[in-house]
Amino acid sequence: MLKFIHLTDTHLVHPGRALYGTDPMWRLQQAVASIQAEHSDAAFVIVTGDLAHWGEAEAYAALREVLSPLPMRVHLLLGNHDHRRRFLQTFAADTLVDGHGFVQYAFDAGGLRHVALDTNEPDVSWGVFCERRARWLADELARGDAQPVHLYLHHPPFAVGIEAMDRIALRDGERLREVLWPHRGRIRHLFFGHLHRPMAGSWCGIPLSTVRGTNHQVALQLGDSERVPGNQEPPQYAVVLADAQSTLVHLHDYADRSARFPL
Repeated sequence: MLKFIHLTDTHLVHPGRALYGTDPMWRLQQAVASIQAEHSDAAFVIVTGDLAHWGEAEAYAALREVLSPLPMRVHLLLGNHDHRRRFLQTFAADTLVDGHGFVQYAFDAGGLRHVALDTNEPDVSWGVFCERRARWLADELARGDAQPVHLYLHHPPFAVGIEAMDRIALRDGERLREVLWPHRGRIRHLFFGHLHRPMAGSWCGIPLSTVRGTNHQVALQLGDSERVPGNQEPPQYAVVLADAQSTLVHLHDYADRSARFPL
């Protein structure tokens, strides 16, 4: 089976600075060390957005440095905290864009087509999936045959019950659904970020999952609140095992140092 790593919401800042009482760079370094030690056989790592908290050029440079020891390809997506131009100044040689300059691309691995979407819109926190982005996805899916698809994006295109997060979810979920609907039998899984919580379920019959971020988290506080409820639950990444018939998602609290023992 194909093995890959799903990371999200690294929120790097200027090196040496803290964010919500934690050093995002150090937390990501822990994740990289864990992947090297435990999952160096993974085919790739994919990071579903909010790479830099303030979109600083120095943060993207630090991201490149921290990720560089990984032996596998790393695929990056944009989130609402990211700055597209500054990101591309650092990662232009490693990142594909569509004909309109959006960070959208597709690649094959493990008998699946992996399709990454760009939901970043400058100066807003919610996600946008405009007609130009939707046309790119429709064309990409139309070019495929019966090949199964994994889909990746930052903002969830549905409400999750944490209303402060639902207000900044993808505003164009219906447009995305319309594009995916004719191909829904091929969409094996939807991976997203933004939520900073472990969650799984389905949307329009499509299985989905996300994981905690690598620095800070969103508390499980269902219902309405004026501000996003944050906390410091342990950071996480997902180890995914997939083929044409199944997608299995293992959640790994990589900073957990509790003792291991035979049961």
